[in-house]
Amino acid sequence: MSSGPTLDLSRSKLFIGGEWRHGRTGQTLPVINPATGEAFAYVADATVEDGLAALDAACTVQNSWAATPARVRADILARTYQSIIDRRHEFACLIADEMGKPWAEAQTEVDYSAGFFRWFAESAGRIHAEGQLGLEPGSKYHIAVSKRPVGPSLLITPWNFPLAMGARKIAPALAAGCTTVLKPAAQTPLTSLLLAQVLQEAGVPAGVINVVVTGNSRDLIAAIMKDQRTRKISFTGSTKVGKRLLAQAAQNVMNTSMELGGNAPLIVFDDADIEVALEGAFLAKLRNGGQSCVAANRIYVQTGIEAEFTAKFIERLAALRVGDPHDPNTVLGPLIDDKQRSTVHSLVTDAVTKGATCPIGGQIIEGAGYYYPATVLTDIPADAIIRKKEIFGPVAAIYTFNTELDVIDQANGTPYGLASYVFTQNLARALRVANAIDAGMTGINCGLISNPAAPFGGTKQSGLGREGGTEGLGAYQETKYTGIQL
Repeated sequence: MSSGPTLDLSRSKLFIGGEWRHGRTGQTLPVINPATGEAFAYVADATVEDGLAALDAACTVQNSWAATPARVRADILARTYQSIIDRRHEFACLIADEMGKPWAEAQTEVDYSAGFFRWFAESAGRIHAEGQLGLEPGSKYHIAVSKRPVGPSLLITPWNFPLAMGARKIAPALAAGCTTVLKPAAQTPLTSLLLAQVLQEAGVPAGVINVVVTGNSRDLIAAIMKDQRTRKISFTGSTKVGKRLLAQAAQNVMNTSMELGGNAPLIVFDDADIEVALEGAFLAKLRNGGQSCVAANRIYVQTGIEAEFTAKFIERLAALRVGDPHDPNTVLGPLIDDKQRSTVHSLVTDAVTKGATCPIGGQIIEGAGYYYPATVLTDIPADAIIRKKEIFGPVAAIYTFNTELDVIDQANGTPYGLASYVFTQNLARALRVANAIDAGMTGINCGLISNPAAPFGGTKQSGLGREGGTEGLGAYQETKYTGIQL
């Protein structure tokens, strides 16, 4: 399969107030194709002033967008859903080019992302219908409870799901009546800029959605957050950066949603259907090359089936195809950049040096691009860094356990609590373990749990709030109480 269509140069600019603009300095940032290691496009590099101009645009139209009938907003979101589906090939090409995601997964991401616009289009029309009106206990006045938009929202997305992360934030924000400033990751800006174009064509008024790409994220974000007109920040990224943003948000008591790091356990009991467990582990570990906050970071297999599971898992990994993301047969593409590949390799090297066994993979693939092979580690010593650190790569760290209580303790032995996975044919055990694991999400006998209709988010240092589901809309709303004298 050939690479994507010729890039529309208008989408290499910033999108502010309904216009495509060059940055104030005229500087640009390269967009690197991780499969080749070479730049294939350049985008405008926003300054702090550009970021504040985007906020100005969002604030200017906040009241008019909030006053737009919910049905009108819903219709715009529905048109956006259909446009994304119609342009599935174009979006998938950009995702494969700028992120290195394999073709089949890139198409799946497009479908998943479109689903958020459909879900929140359906949700937007119910906002006012769900208000409450009743008498207070003394029957002297009515209590009216309604929802209103939080206000101008700063949305910050990572590089690993270039379309899905933006869709998961923009769709509920627009449904609720919030205007937005989106700052996508500098590694993968083109998909977000195409999404802005689609939203504009679907009828989103100028200023409601603004997109700024920058090589100076820290200063641009700090300036927007310092401005008291910014009412919300929604961030997906590392816990380290999330903590800094929370501290900044506290200065203005800003509404926050944080989807941060993960260290997901995947538990396979000896009564599990081993083929189901293998398929689930393969999905949970290898999807997006392991570059996912919900990736199975720690695979715990009960001692009775550990040898069989590990052998069959290695067999699966040995058969997968590594290569060009545009090849429909490719299962594993490159990592996002050389820095990420070096980080992954250092975790493997540290574990092996300290005594771990590496039966497959473990060596950097030479040649163009940032490829790293599917890797398995076993017999991992207690002092290996990989036991505590999020891997974000195609490395399966396999551990053994004896009892249910033992594995629950190990699963919860982390400051993170985003996702978890349990494989067993015993329903009572499945529910018992799922309830005992301190994580925001648990997949039972499945390795893929994300869905626009379900609340996505974690506990502990994995974040605050939820995206998707009814909770995802509530994240962009405030509750308004009005007392009406009889």
